[in-house]
Order: sequence, then C-alpha cells, then structure tokens
Amino acid sequence: MRIASTQYSATMNQALQLASSGMADLMQQMATGQRILRPSDEPVTSVRLARLEREDAALSQYRDNISALKTRLTKNEALMDGMVKDMQQARDQLVWASDSGGNSNADVAAMASTLVALRDSLYYSTNSRDDEGHYLFSGTASNQPAATFNAVAPAGSRYAFGGNTNAQLVMVGNGVTQAANVSLDEMATLLNQLDSTIATLQSPALNISNPATQANITASLNLVDSTMNSVSAKIALQGGAQNTLQTLDGNHANVSLSNQQAALSLGQLDYGKASVELNGYTTAVQATQKVYGRVSQLSLFNAL
Repeated sequence: MRIASTQYSATMNQALQLASSGMADLMQQMATGQRILRPSDEPVTSVRLARLEREDAALSQYRDNISALKTRLTKNEALMDGMVKDMQQARDQLVWASDSGGNSNADVAAMASTLVALRDSLYYSTNSRDDEGHYLFSGTASNQPAATFNAVAPAGSRYAFGGNTNAQLVMVGNGVTQAANVSLDEMATLLNQLDSTIATLQSPALNISNPATQANITASLNLVDSTMNSVSAKIALQGGAQNTLQTLDGNHANVSLSNQQAALSLGQLDYGKASVELNGYTTAVQATQKVYGRVSQLSLFNAL
C-alpha cells in the first residue's frame, strides 16, 4: 500500500505532538507535585479534592474567627474584672460610711471623694472601646455608649443605658456561633444609686445617723452586691466561652490536618512512576524523530 508523503508527515507530526504534550504534562506535574492538573484528568477525584479544599477554607476562617474572638473575650474579661475590683472598693467605702457612730464629717467627706473616683472609673470602664472605636458593652449598638450621662438631670437619674442587650454572634463552626460581646445594662442603675449616695454624703446638712441617709447607703450596698454578682457571672461565662473556643480550635486543627493528608493522598504525584513515564515519553520522541528523519531521506531514486 502506498502512503503519500503528506499523510506520513501528518501522522508523524501528530505522534510527536502527543508525545510532547504528555512530556509537558508530566514536567508540570513534577514541578507542582500535583497529579491532577485539570478536572478532566480525573473528574471524581477532582470533585473530592474541591470539596476538601472548600472545607479546609471554611475551617481556616473558623479558626481566624476563634483567634479574634478569644482576644475580644480576654479583653472583656480583663475590663470587667477591673470593674468588680472597683465595686469591691466602693463596697468597702459604703460599709465604712454606714458606721454612723464612728465617722466624723471629715471622714464622710473623704469617703465621698473616693466614691466619686470609683463611680467615674466604673463609668469610663462601662464605655470602653476597641481599637476601631466601637463600644464593647453596648450589645449590637456598638456605635452608642453603654452608659450615657445627662449633666443637667438631678443626682440619681443622670445615667442611662445607651445600648441594647443583643448578642454579636460570630461563626466559629458549622452551625456554631459564639457571642463576642457583653451587655452591661445593669451598670447605669448602679451608677445612679452611687451618684445619689455621693450627693447625700456631700450634702452640707448631712446627718450620718439619719435613717434616710442610712437607707440610701444600704440601698447602694445592696445594689453593689447584686451588680458584682451579675458582672462576676458574666466573667465566668467569658472564661467558659474561651475554654469552649480552645476545644473547638483544636478540633478544627485536627480536621484540617486530616483533610490536608487526604488531599495529598488523592492528588500528590508519585515521582518514581512519573520519572519512568517521562523516560518513556523521551525515548518515544527520540525514536520517532530518528525514524521520521531516516524515512524522509528515502527516495525511489536510491533504488536506481
């Protein structure tokens, strides 16, 4: 059977192109370490790898959220712990002030000055902000102060809660959320009560033995105790949340590692096998080129 020169050339060129394409793919695989270069290489495995990649990306985002959330909760806890200490000092001053028989007017004036400093410290701590200027204890109304102050209102009613009690939920797992904020709505009531007691103790007509004065001090003592208990409970919740987040982060890390190992098993190149295949392609290309060169030199005139 006679084969035309053009047909022979086309056949040989096609063989060379296929071999060269195979070599190029193998060299790219060896450069990247990936066995699958395009989804069409292995559709089923490609789908599994894509699913693992999506899951690992989600886990990475969860872990980033957890890291940021732990920082936020730690800051919340530290601030509230300082507030509890301020309230404990205020309680000590109030207990001292309630001793009607042993306090002079100078003693009471000193207590009132200390209570003013503690009240202001509690007010500023309640209105703490993050690095971006958002209020930490205002619920989801983070652009509003948790405690507002009205200077023209009478003592005992100058403070009000300016936020809300809604939770700022952060996604930390598949269907798992954790509140990033704490609402200190109870602080405005305490600030008003302390403000009222301070005004009473600073009155020029103060009579520390007066039943109304003692009732005011007792009301502040009771409210300090209940507010301390409330804030302490919220501190405990922050600590529990951090422990939960630590456990979740560890679980996410383990799952992510498992996914990465599975992805390596599915898509990693076997370099030994690839080297053998590359040698085969190289030999085939060289042999094809030699045959093509020699056959191209043949002519009927060589037989004459």
